[in-house]
Amino acid sequence: MLGHLAHATRLHLLRLLAEGEQDVNTLTAQVTASRSSVSQHLGRLRLVGLVQTRRDGRRVVYRLTSGHLRELVEQAYQFAGHLVHDIPHHDTER
Repeated sequence: MLGHLAHATRLHLLRLLAEGEQDVNTLTAQVTASRSSVSQHLGRLRLVGLVQTRRDGRRVVYRLTSGHLRELVEQAYQFAGHLVHDIPHHDTER
């Protein structure tokens, strides 16, 4: 399941969903991928239990399955930021 976080587009989609529920069109407008590609990524994330869906009329709205996932995604972005910007990591062991 965590391997699905290793793909940049999927991680980006999860980060966007951490902000709240969104449909495919809204998500597609915010990433550099086609609507078809976004739909496929969301399908994979749904199959492994990272996102859930609900119907809103004709739209399918996606959301994260848990607050723990929201925290995990945020931590992944913070960790990547430390690597990319050469910021020292926070030591938890002293």
